[in-house]
Amino acid sequence: MTSRLSLPFTALSTADDVIAGVDLTGRRAVVTGGASGIGLVTARALAEAGADVTLAVRDPGAARRAADEIRAVSRADAVRVARLDLADRDSIADFTSAWTGPLHILVNNAGIMALPDLVRTPEGWESQFATNHLGHAALTLGLHGALASAESSRVVQVASSAHLMAPVDFGDIHFERRPYEPWTAYAQSKTAVVLFTVALAERWARDGITVNSLHPGGIMTNLQRHLDDDQLTFVGAKDSTGTTLDVPPGWKTPEQGAATSVLLAASPLVKDITGRYFEDVAVAPVQPDPAPGRSGVAPYAIDPAPARRLFDETVRVLG
Repeated sequence: MTSRLSLPFTALSTADDVIAGVDLTGRRAVVTGGASGIGLVTARALAEAGADVTLAVRDPGAARRAADEIRAVSRADAVRVARLDLADRDSIADFTSAWTGPLHILVNNAGIMALPDLVRTPEGWESQFATNHLGHAALTLGLHGALASAESSRVVQVASSAHLMAPVDFGDIHFERRPYEPWTAYAQSKTAVVLFTVALAERWARDGITVNSLHPGGIMTNLQRHLDDDQLTFVGAKDSTGTTLDVPPGWKTPEQGAATSVLLAASPLVKDITGRYFEDVAVAPVQPDPAPGRSGVAPYAIDPAPARRLFDETVRVLG
């Protein structure tokens, strides 16, 4: 892996800045959660560059409206919609079995955050871990053949700086013994996303598949739908008068938030990079003292040993 990488972008660069001059004609992409927020911006940028884009979402109606929006503002015609519920193993299996032909770009963008109460899937899995990690893992593993059959394919894993709040607790991943805490659960799920990136990059390099993760930055999207006023204040989304801000100080617009996803999905500047964690459209430094509100990547999130352990545990539980 490359230790240093110089890129001509900044934290304020947008998806349009990153995609400028890139031609994705003939390439096929899947964007989970592509009907809104940074997923929609990512899908639009890829489509505008000529990719055949599939919006994989829980609500096909919303995705159809998003597809119409993409077509209306770009030259893109090949924008498709497919139902995908990452908390439903049958839905994931239906999606992967229905996919035919190569897949060049997979953007694992969808997610849920800070559910106020403990919610379990039918398998007994904690919902944030199940959706943010296990669901995307099942999808990605199920599409391995399609990714391997494409030339120089890419998997993009949308993680979060929240991973700096907690490692994966392998002794009690699903809060069966420890008290449930929304942010710890979210943080753990995003650490798992980064660890799985490391594991897949190690295994899939020989197949011509690069796998990278990223923190998009703080963006006001549907991701915050479960936060109450106190939590919105905690994350800095409200001003001193209690007004919720469209773009809080230090946060990004959806166009800026999608820039790093688009870089990893499409830019020739990172075509040989794999197993890395990016933020602000650049490789993130290692954060030696992980804590909420900090930047960089936690050492425990890129350690090959827990990455391999997570991979083995993920394959085991997915059966």
